[in-house]
Amino acid sequence: MTNPEENTGAAAGDDGTTGRYLVLLEDGAIEAGTRALNQIAGVRTASTAEAAGAEFPGPDGLVFDRLGVAVIDADPDQLSALSDAVDAPGPIAALEAERRVFAISATAEEAAPAPQVDESVFTWGLQAVGANKSTATGAGVRIAVLDTGFDFEHPEFAGRAVTTASFINGETVADGHGHGTHCIGTAAGPRAPGGGAGYGVAHEAEIFAGKVLSNAGSGSDGGILAGIAWAVSNNCQVVSMSLGAAVRPGTPYSQTYERVASRALAQGTLIVAAAGNESRRQEGRINPVGHPANCPSVLAVGAIDVATALGWFSCGTVDLIGAVDVVAPGVDVYSSWPRPKNHNRISGTSMATPHVAGVAALISQATGARGWELWARLHQAARRLPLPSVDVGAGVVQAP
Repeated sequence: MTNPEENTGAAAGDDGTTGRYLVLLEDGAIEAGTRALNQIAGVRTASTAEAAGAEFPGPDGLVFDRLGVAVIDADPDQLSALSDAVDAPGPIAALEAERRVFAISATAEEAAPAPQVDESVFTWGLQAVGANKSTATGAGVRIAVLDTGFDFEHPEFAGRAVTTASFINGETVADGHGHGTHCIGTAAGPRAPGGGAGYGVAHEAEIFAGKVLSNAGSGSDGGILAGIAWAVSNNCQVVSMSLGAAVRPGTPYSQTYERVASRALAQGTLIVAAAGNESRRQEGRINPVGHPANCPSVLAVGAIDVATALGWFSCGTVDLIGAVDVVAPGVDVYSSWPRPKNHNRISGTSMATPHVAGVAALISQATGARGWELWARLHQAARRLPLPSVDVGAGVVQAP
């Protein structure tokens, strides 16, 4: 994650420059809100909720119908008019400056040594969540991983159903970073890769790889919302987001993301996101759950190690804003990596998040649960830990 002081977004300047903003529309007021954006601020919007890889803002804004939110470019005069509209009765509910978000993983220097467990057949992560003993495979369930893309020619995914889309202008879905391929491998990679441990939790799930972070590992709220809209429109049961931005204690969560997550849940799509890596627990410092995992309707995931201790980096619940909901394996996690390396071990709440997404897919297949019911079943099935609930929530997720 980035330093919160540096995460300021592209706001409109007093010198007449244009900034990018998120405009939340009231429930059931998408058409009225689109008209209002044009009437109030002269913003022309193109509705592309079903499209993938749309150029932003296109022409002045992009409205995601299924989510009830717009991403627009606005100059100071337009911004003033929109701010007034938020305060007045009407279809425009909230206005926020767009943020920069980042892939969340601990650096290689900070990763723990290899776990002292038998990983000859399955990774310690699969064993910890019980996926290796479950009869569920994820077949028929769609998992969208919104990240740095995917190495779609990776030899261990040959023959798998993988749907891809890039929401990063000028970049294909090909993963030039590695983070996305690693997360996809954990959520839905192979169980018998033909050499080394099986590492995929929901190894027969349908993979939707949305590139919302660049090859440098960063992206914007607009691209992430585009990815969420794409996942919802493709009827994905689970969205895995190992990304975010750091926040200070007491920072309000995003109203836009909260409403988007709630609307996605109502349409049967659960959003799972990494809690963040800013803590330094060995120094007694615990940082709050970051954006967007701090939204109440986003399932926030913390990380544990092979000894079921908290990852030293894992963010926690420090105030009334943002809470860890569950935890999963996130230290020294073995998974897929872009060619020619093919595999890598890395750490972070990023690595815990796709474990949860995979378990959610297994539960969805086994029970038919979606949306809020799927959230509840994840909580109910979690294994309790002798650790504070502010750090681990309901506990370690468990496969059905």
